[in-house]
Amino acid sequence: MNVIEKVFGTHSERELKLIRPIVAKIESLRPEMVAKSDEELRDQTRIFKERLEKGATLDDILPEAFATVREAARRTLNMEHFPVQLIGGIVLHQGRIAEMRTGEGKTLVSTCPAYLNALAGKGVQIVTVNDYLAKRDAEWMGQVHQFLGLTVGVVLNDMNSDDRRKAYACDITYVTNNELGFDYLRDNMSIYKEQLVLRDLDYCIIDEVDSVLIDEARTPLIISGQSGKSTKLYEVCDILARQLEKGTVSKEFSKIDAIMGEDVEETGDFVVDEKDKVVNLTEDGVKKVEDFFHIENLADPENLEIQHNIILALRANYLMFRDKDYVVKDGEVLIVDEFTGRIMPGRRYSDGLHQAIEAKEHVSVRRESRTLATITFQNFFNKFKKKAGMTGTAQTEEKEFRNIYSMDVITIPTNRPMIRKDMEDAVYKTKKEKYKAVVESVQEAYDKGQPVLVGTIAIETSELLSNMLRKRGIPHKVLNAKFHELEAEIVADAGIHGAVTIATNMAGRGTDIKLDDEAKDLGGLKIIGTERHESRRIDNQLRGRSGRQGDPGESRFYLSLEDDLLRLFGSDRLMKMFEAMGVPEGEQIEHKMLSNAIEKAQMKIESNNYGIREQLLKYDEVNNEQREVIYQERRKVLDGDNMRDLVLKMITDIVENAVDMSISDEQTPENWDLKELNTLLLPVIPLKPITLTEERKKMKKNELKHMLKEEAIKLYETKEAEFPEPEQIREIERVVLLKVIDNKWMAHLDDMDQLREGIGLQAYGQRDPAVEYKMQGYEMYEAMMASIQEETVRILFHIRVEQKVEREPAAKVTGTNKDDSSPSAPKKRAEQKIYPNDPCPCGSGKKYKQCHGRIK
Repeated sequence: MNVIEKVFGTHSERELKLIRPIVAKIESLRPEMVAKSDEELRDQTRIFKERLEKGATLDDILPEAFATVREAARRTLNMEHFPVQLIGGIVLHQGRIAEMRTGEGKTLVSTCPAYLNALAGKGVQIVTVNDYLAKRDAEWMGQVHQFLGLTVGVVLNDMNSDDRRKAYACDITYVTNNELGFDYLRDNMSIYKEQLVLRDLDYCIIDEVDSVLIDEARTPLIISGQSGKSTKLYEVCDILARQLEKGTVSKEFSKIDAIMGEDVEETGDFVVDEKDKVVNLTEDGVKKVEDFFHIENLADPENLEIQHNIILALRANYLMFRDKDYVVKDGEVLIVDEFTGRIMPGRRYSDGLHQAIEAKEHVSVRRESRTLATITFQNFFNKFKKKAGMTGTAQTEEKEFRNIYSMDVITIPTNRPMIRKDMEDAVYKTKKEKYKAVVESVQEAYDKGQPVLVGTIAIETSELLSNMLRKRGIPHKVLNAKFHELEAEIVADAGIHGAVTIATNMAGRGTDIKLDDEAKDLGGLKIIGTERHESRRIDNQLRGRSGRQGDPGESRFYLSLEDDLLRLFGSDRLMKMFEAMGVPEGEQIEHKMLSNAIEKAQMKIESNNYGIREQLLKYDEVNNEQREVIYQERRKVLDGDNMRDLVLKMITDIVENAVDMSISDEQTPENWDLKELNTLLLPVIPLKPITLTEERKKMKKNELKHMLKEEAIKLYETKEAEFPEPEQIREIERVVLLKVIDNKWMAHLDDMDQLREGIGLQAYGQRDPAVEYKMQGYEMYEAMMASIQEETVRILFHIRVEQKVEREPAAKVTGTNKDDSSPSAPKKRAEQKIYPNDPCPCGSGKKYKQCHGRIK
């Protein structure tokens, strides 16, 4: 805490002082609300809506509205908001982030601001991280809203458009971040207004806001269509990658070295930089690739695809690991979310990396897809007029929330004092010693009946520890991406005395771990972390599973010098210090300097990851400005606007541009290049060939423009007259515009992807890649807009009355990168049947019939 905070208090403490009087007002209304009958309490909704119509603001009615919800929750759920939960609700209404510890009842907190904002009639979305939570919360908290006369909807992965539309039309809608984002993109690919499912984006409350806006923000949402590219090259490059020899580099090679032309000694055919997750070919490697493909120069533009694919194959083989980054199930490569440990069905690595991994794992390589629509979570959620979030861990990322989302973080005090003991990290020399110590610690807790939750980063670690515990005869449950179906049930039971649970990356977020009385008496839930995560926030999430609502608990992380975090980011001095201390094998060391070094390493990575997300946003902001214009034009078409004026403007713009390109201001009519003018103009607008008549010899350039514009408009009026009904040509204009916009936009997205891939090279010329991307992207956008004009006008001038013109999608959707909800996503093979005498898939070591298959 700095000097200013000591004197004036932290930002949160200062803000809470302003909020407490409002909470006091809400609590003072309790007797009045308790005295009301159910009908009278329900009638409050009508009264509030009338007051809003007469000019009252949401802030004016806040105390009474919150008091109404508090009483409704008491009657329907037998739960009454604590004062700290009311504080959290006010923070959410203000469009901020409420940081509340695990177990403080965040789900109930959202009911107050959701109800208050829903009274305005514009719809409120409550955003969760998975379908299970969306459905659970809609059914559970929805009771409060329905009691008060509001409608509640839920959007789930497998719902059709009609059901989605009905759910979004409700006063309050529960939905996952992915479904909401993809529905926005799908709406902007619709060809009829009736297909739209979303309302305007007014107010949303994001549960686990750090997971949605920070962890997932590195991967934009992408809707894909089929590409015609062959997949053979991936398989060939995988064969070559396995023949190449991994080498080393004499020192880290920076961009400055490249600019200064410094030599760096390399061995082998390629070098891997684990820290930055980059693979580079050496000179020897380049030669071997050229010999393999019988090409003269790998750097030639026509060999870019080979160059790209061999690097992908090397990345797949040396930087992407099975059962850590992905799993292979039923002949399919499935991504494991690095933050939650969950499998992400339907999600694929972009840019061909997924295909390279499929080739590596010898499963069917799927065709590369084409981007039809894309948006980042940063830009999507910033479209809401007001947004709020809640989580147990946000303070470490406050800078990012402020800079990117304009949201500040307010830390809400706990309802009861926190008594969990957080121990210093225990550090060992090797992983083997560390895991042995973890098992000893689990044994110690199990012997006395204290529940234990062991958190791991990788699936392989959870399986290794599971085997070690099985050998000791310690019954336990394993929760990782392979068995996430049992997630909520396993996590909920983790606080029962004698329970031992292993969880990868604290999957099961959002599920409360409740202690039984025996567990409380034995010291509460014991948390064991087997490795530090790159982000302090994820470590805090694991710790936060213990010590809810004043419960006892303890936590400790077990580390080794072989862990990735210490190996890649810990300083050499730290390693030397450990050696100098002469620590005997198997003995742990605790030292403040060690803990500080670990935290510094985490902060370094967090800063790096923030930089990556900030860079992604810089790039996507270029796309976002362009996307806004395109989507606005599409919406006009869908709304059935009359597009005649736009078409006439396109016609006159095309004439203007053609004249400007072929004739300069200084030229006399005798020197006009009419041949070029005809070449530019006539294929688009079929005027009579433009020749130098006596009349035109007396003209100025602007007069020629004016005359040609008039002729072009007359010609279009002639085309209009061919159609018996005026509305016929108006609908044709809408159909053509929609089709041309969609096709050009898809091609533009492809081009922008290509530009983005190569823009990093600008750094070698000491230019800022983001600035170059913005400038070149703008030029490409201008070219696309000109192309839309030309194509639209050309088609409209050449359309025939007897031609059948119907609206149709520009491309068939084949999938998305974050879920499997798209219409034609491949169906997953059903899970393999588990028979009664088979081992239970949760990893307890018991037969299925005696564990999760037990008939209850």
